[in-house]
Amino acid sequence: MLSPYNDDFFMRQAIDEAQKALASDEVPVGAVIVAKNQIIARGHNLTETLNDVTAHAEIQAITAAAQYLGAKYLKGCTLYVTLEPCCMCAGALYWSQIDKIVFGARDEKRGAGAIGKSLYHPATLVQNGIMEKECAVLLKEFFAKKRH
Repeated sequence: MLSPYNDDFFMRQAIDEAQKALASDEVPVGAVIVAKNQIIARGHNLTETLNDVTAHAEIQAITAAAQYLGAKYLKGCTLYVTLEPCCMCAGALYWSQIDKIVFGARDEKRGAGAIGKSLYHPATLVQNGIMEKECAVLLKEFFAKKRH
């Protein structure tokens, strides 16, 4: 029997977090961190709420996961995030030594991949495109409403 816990399942959980950000008029990005098929941390953008440019979904989730584990390194963990991490978040993920990063939508302008070289830890596996359309729609609709 197949496990119900797969990349799509966990990305849906990250999308749920993005919906929480959207409900607070934040850029709808959500993240979850998983260890042994269990969500140990959740986060969504809080930059407007906290007046803090560093309050990205990934940073919120990294902090919660480190507190849960009682350790600064996230070895054995996977981050699921709806949008490609920015350079700041990629740096934090580098230092966390997380095993795997899975993101939905690519960020062509501000994503870590736009730099042209990897900002991720060399031992970190990076996978993209999981539920990409669903993740991108949230962002496109949010910014379309902001423009009008």
